[in-house]
Amino acid sequence: MDLALLVRLLSMRRELRSRERWPADQIAAYQAGELRALRAHAYTHSEFYRRFHAGSETKPLHELPVLTKAELMANFDALVTDRDVHLANVRAHLDHLQGDELFLRKYRVTRTAGSTGKPGIFLSDGLEWSNIIASYSRAQEWAGIFAGITGRTRLAVVSSRVPSHQSARVGASVDSRWIPVRRFDSTEPLATIVAGLNAWQPDNLIAYASMARTLAEEQSAGRLRISPKAVMSASEVLTEESRDKIQRAWNCQPSNVYAATETAGIASECSRHRLHLFEDMVIAEIVDEKNRRVPAGEFGAKLLVTVLFSRTQPLIRYEISDRVMRSDELCDCGMRFALLGGIEGRAEDILRLTARSGGFVRIHPNLFHKILEPLAVQAWQVIEEPDAIRVLLARPEGLLDILDISSKIERALEENGALARPIHIERVEEVTKTALGKAPLIRALSSRSAPPAQQSFA
Repeated sequence: MDLALLVRLLSMRRELRSRERWPADQIAAYQAGELRALRAHAYTHSEFYRRFHAGSETKPLHELPVLTKAELMANFDALVTDRDVHLANVRAHLDHLQGDELFLRKYRVTRTAGSTGKPGIFLSDGLEWSNIIASYSRAQEWAGIFAGITGRTRLAVVSSRVPSHQSARVGASVDSRWIPVRRFDSTEPLATIVAGLNAWQPDNLIAYASMARTLAEEQSAGRLRISPKAVMSASEVLTEESRDKIQRAWNCQPSNVYAATETAGIASECSRHRLHLFEDMVIAEIVDEKNRRVPAGEFGAKLLVTVLFSRTQPLIRYEISDRVMRSDELCDCGMRFALLGGIEGRAEDILRLTARSGGFVRIHPNLFHKILEPLAVQAWQVIEEPDAIRVLLARPEGLLDILDISSKIERALEENGALARPIHIERVEEVTKTALGKAPLIRALSSRSAPPAQQSFA
């Protein structure tokens, strides 16, 4: 990060801070103005949006059609607002991307993991990228991570080093003498990551939730020896058990960040460790399967996001398959941004198993959390196979009562209406990771005949 970008970022951070104390009516007025500007830009510069919103130009946001990732990618060239941008050329750029190179000397390109379908591709110009960096900077500031021209903080990011992954691009962008960053590939052997962190001695640690938990186990075992002032968890659901392990390891509460490649930061924890939506940057609608808003206190089937600073690729009511819940409480931290009451993860994390009565029954991950989280293991993972459920337990301490664990899972599934199927418990060194190094708690390998939770996923 050069000095000019740092100065711009510091200016944006001051502006973001000023909005955090706004009353609800001022936030709503700001959203309305930014939404009008976004829609006007989209209708002027995007052929796709002129068609997609034809006849709905003056309708309120909740009456507009929903944009899926499949539709975005199928209409990529017509949706983007720069006529010099073509998907074939963007793909070629990604094929040769090695660092922080710009497409057309103007755009940073990031790509989703594709774990819930085909990958999505997203472009950001300089101003949009500054907003993305600023959103993560806000989350870090709320977590107690401060950096500036007169300060210096050493960051360690344990996630993906794939050049097109947003965490890799953000890390490359901010790495500087003011914010020196070392990125560790979470797909590498754990011993390699531990050795690298011991050598780097970061002031602050940022990692996938599953990796943060694993590193906390390594710290408690004495193999990892670092003293971060703050620990940030991202990209995966942070369970209470993982939070407790991290706090015991480093004597600090981890801060949870809720973000996506398409949006950057959506919400983050304040000093009271409650998740506040970034309402001045993203409008988040929590809806059911038919895109109707659900009341506070209930989990939605998915999330529709409108990214107020998006211009190159306007995102208006873009569908993400996350199950989240809004809270109508006020936080005593002083901010008036709305709160999220909970995050259950992707709709894909819910298993759809054959029901005893016929048809299918949906099994929430909480069923497995209650049984497996208390176990003295480094990590766990549930894999649904065509005719069985396989449970991986990484590096268990001492003896485990395999029969008892299997029986508890079988009873819990039966109580939830699922048809009995074999439960296989396996001791492993590490649970299975994705290509980006994430370790999802739930993986479905079976070919399901049940209908998907929705037609396309973010």
